[in-house]
Amino acid sequence: MNETPLNYHHLRLFWEVARGGSLRVAAEKLNLSQPTISAQIKNLEEALNKPLFFRNGRGLKLTPAGLLTMEFSSQIFALGTEISRTVQGHGKSANSRLRIGVTDTMPKLVAWRFIRPAMRRLPDLQLYCSEGTTQEMLGLLAAGKLDAVLSDEASPSRMPMKAYNHMLGKSPVVFCATSSLAKRLRKTFPASLNTAAALLPANRSAWRHQIDRWFEAHSIRPQILAEFDDAALMKTAAADGIGFVPVVATVLDEAKKRYGLLPIQQTMGCDCLFYLIAMAHATHHPALQAIIQESGGYLSNQTDHIF
Repeated sequence: MNETPLNYHHLRLFWEVARGGSLRVAAEKLNLSQPTISAQIKNLEEALNKPLFFRNGRGLKLTPAGLLTMEFSSQIFALGTEISRTVQGHGKSANSRLRIGVTDTMPKLVAWRFIRPAMRRLPDLQLYCSEGTTQEMLGLLAAGKLDAVLSDEASPSRMPMKAYNHMLGKSPVVFCATSSLAKRLRKTFPASLNTAAALLPANRSAWRHQIDRWFEAHSIRPQILAEFDDAALMKTAAADGIGFVPVVATVLDEAKKRYGLLPIQQTMGCDCLFYLIAMAHATHHPALQAIIQESGGYLSNQTDHIF
């Protein structure tokens, strides 16, 4: 049976509609008319002999064939981007670059300590770091503009492409405060945290959800003074002594030295999880392998002694 060769342009239009969820969104982004895009996608469906979308209210949803096509499309465009970058870089190997995204809810010192082994193992590595929301970073990953994303949560199963989630490890969350406040709150911990002033991560972050569940399990309702996207700013505020703050145990030494924060107690059953998210074809990158291989040792070495 003769196979109809796929049209790369048709595939790109399909991919944009799938990402946007509608013809209108894709048309506005591409500056094309909706009938033009619709006709091109119909040509692609005829070439594949499968419907790729079905109508869902005012939007479009992917059929099983559409989901499979979206997964392959993401990989194709990621490779296309890599070809362009490599050629424009005068043949420089893709393995000499690492384009990594860090979600804004992940503690940045933790992120850097995961990245650092790659820099040490590959001294010629060119590192490009981006920061943004989880949705923004995963969008760049799907578009082939990032090799991997470091996050405090795994990629959602509803993503239009298949991403590889590698759990780098987990670390206890330790509640800390300035010396005088930590001493006072330590006496009847955890009951002492009830109604106490708290500085917490933004409620959209995964580790905030873990903290909230821990509070609920211990019938604790702190007085939340402020919420932060940036963990460093949160610790800076806590250094003024206005409330207690959660600190990932892996960076407890830094919290002590830089901010003068001391642990109140180690929490039990409240952990922050760390993930490396990448497309399947990128997981063999030597820099990502270095991050994966050395992550376990870093976490275990940093959490042996809380006090």
